[in-house]
Amino acid sequence: MNGAIFFSGKYGSTEQYANWIGEATGFPVFDIKDPNADPSKYEYLILGSSILYFKLSIRKWVRTNLPLLKDKSKILFSVSGAGPGDKLNRWVAASLPSGLASQMEHVGLPGRLDHSKVSWWVRKMLWIGSLINPDPEARKDERYGFDYVDKESIEPILEMVV
Repeated sequence: MNGAIFFSGKYGSTEQYANWIGEATGFPVFDIKDPNADPSKYEYLILGSSILYFKLSIRKWVRTNLPLLKDKSKILFSVSGAGPGDKLNRWVAASLPSGLASQMEHVGLPGRLDHSKVSWWVRKMLWIGSLINPDPEARKDERYGFDYVDKESIEPILEMVV
């Protein structure tokens, strides 16, 4: 199968997942900032994106390359602290051009939050958010960070590709 993985991430989790999927499928992996990241060369696309401020980080690249993405098989994986569910699905749908989300499978993967890699402003906003978050586990994650990145999480994606 002529496929490739295109990803956009900020802190490393999305790239880690993209590389694991690439190793398992044999597909080349491209950071969307790479000038050789040309989706027109492939018929099967796996798009990976972190979620920052409730939006897919790959959204602008998707809009720019929309004509090249149509009529191709696509899987989207998103990486965030939000688990699968309605909230995550709304963020994904709001980040993509109308109708595109329904043309691909979406898999939400668990992410990582390392406070040493984010700005003081983000740390402050997370702390403030934790004060009003009713979920005690989520409060703890917002305040102290987390690492839920797990290689076994890519299994649903691999099953779709094979």
